Amino acid sequence: MKKDAIPQDLSSLGRITKELCYATDDSGKYITELSKGWEVKIKALDVAWEDIQRRIESAREQVLKNHASPLLFFMECRLMDINILADYTGFWKWQIKRHLKPGVFNALSNKTLMKYAAALDVKVEDLKSMTVHED
Repeated sequence: MKKDAIPQDLSSLGRITKELCYATDDSGKYITELSKGWEVKIKALDVAWEDIQRRIESAREQVLKNHASPLLFFMECRLMDINILADYTGFWKWQIKRHLKPGVFNALSNKTLMKYAAALDVKVEDLKSMTVHED
C-alpha cells in the first residue's frame, strides 16, 4: 500500500495508541508509518468489547443472585481468567475456583482478600461490594 493510502479511521484506541504499518514511498521503498485505525478493525474491536461487556454484566448478575463471589465480577472486569489470576496471586487454580463460591469467599481472611485486591487493582472494600472506580 502507498504511504498516502494508510487508513486513518479514528477508533476509541486511536486516541491512546497507533498501529505501525508498512507502506511504500514515492520511490517504491518500504517505510513504516503510523495508522490511527482501520474501519474493519474498529468494527471487530467493537464486537469484542460488546462481548466483554455482556460477560461483565452476566458476572454481576451471578454475584447478585449469590451464584458466584465478587471475584468473578472483577476477573471479568480485568479480563482475567483463573490461570492469570493464579499467576498474579500465587494461589492454586483449585483455590481460586473454590473462592468463586460465595460462602467460601465470605469466609476468606483479610490477608487473602488483600492479595486478590492487589492483583485486581481494587480496595478490599470495593472487592467485597463490587464497586468499580475507573481512574
